[in-house]
Amino acid sequence: MQVELAHISKRFRKEWVFKNLTHILKPNTHVAILGSNGSGKSTLTQIIAGYISPTEGTVEWMDDEQHITREHIFRYVSICSPGIQLWDELTLKENVELFRQFKNIPGYTDYREFARMIELEKHANNPLKTYSSGMKQRVKLGLALLSDAKILILDEPCSHLDSAAVEWYQSLLRNNTSNKLVIVASNSDEREIFLCNERIDINHYRP
Repeated sequence: MQVELAHISKRFRKEWVFKNLTHILKPNTHVAILGSNGSGKSTLTQIIAGYISPTEGTVEWMDDEQHITREHIFRYVSICSPGIQLWDELTLKENVELFRQFKNIPGYTDYREFARMIELEKHANNPLKTYSSGMKQRVKLGLALLSDAKILILDEPCSHLDSAAVEWYQSLLRNNTSNKLVIVASNSDEREIFLCNERIDINHYRP
């Protein structure tokens, strides 16, 4: 999956977040989007995911040589970000089953296998409102990383993770992102962007 950003700019009311960003995000690459809080990293990831449109410029999504419209790009994207909410009243089992109505998880047998992979077997039948912030982050990362989406977007993925969970995240990332376009938004945290072979500093496009 390839994403072509051509001279894109984004403005909210009268304030420009970034201007004139051009970049080709190629298949099977890991790209870091770097910047401080409030710099526009999350806004850029939402444009790449097709959630919002740029104020200026164009975004094109290509699967091999087939053009994908913005209306259909959600089928190809999986995202983990602070703005993505889980269903707190539901159990892990129920959250996974609901997620699978929208995205496939290759090799999925049942919720117990998923719970094992995110190391939350003992909590699989508990509602997520009883989970800590770190446990919820494991669920969100697991759903995003283990889906078959061709574009994976991770916005500050190590948020709320302790050192053991960071090692788990890094192992999951290494083993489940072949042939995917992986985009990581980060405050230059090397724990998050350790596999990135391309980097976009959003500050270079600030007006």
